[in-house]
Amino acid sequence: MKEIRKELRKTRRSIDQPTRKKRGRQLLYQCQKNSIFRNAKHVAIFIPNDGEIETSNTINFLIQQGYFVYLPILVREKLKFAKMGKKYRKNRFGIDEPIYSPLRGAHRMDIILMPLVGFDKYKNRLGMGGGFYDKTLSFHKQLKNFRVPKLFGLAFDFQEVDNIISKPWDVPVDGIITPTRFI
Repeated sequence: MKEIRKELRKTRRSIDQPTRKKRGRQLLYQCQKNSIFRNAKHVAIFIPNDGEIETSNTINFLIQQGYFVYLPILVREKLKFAKMGKKYRKNRFGIDEPIYSPLRGAHRMDIILMPLVGFDKYKNRLGMGGGFYDKTLSFHKQLKNFRVPKLFGLAFDFQEVDNIISKPWDVPVDGIITPTRFI
């Protein structure tokens, strides 16, 4: 998995800015087309880092439509979520995090849109390797039927791999959204 992760990250970082912007617009279209925001009010998303797919169009759409939009905040080995604001600071990985905003737990989100390095057709995700989302969302595996928050991975199409061997602690997502499809 380390080699796959390394190759996918390298390819992801090689995408030029005009292509990123275009794929970001297409990603928002897929989200709208598949009505993933229906019945939601509190949506967690991320600001791209390390070549992750562009989310600015989706963030702007959510704000314009009156959703409460949150970004992940690293708290020890788990994530909390803070409402987007105007002031940010870098965490230990150099990722911007909002400051001066109360923190909320993942269980208080309606939807969590998360980055990934790779995915397969079975909705398994390969993350950066730190396990932060898995640790944060471990409660999600015990939920049956109607599960909240809904979990969606956002990725470029090329990030699909044949099969990701999931570990017992891996939390599967409810769907994968790419610029061209919804799994």
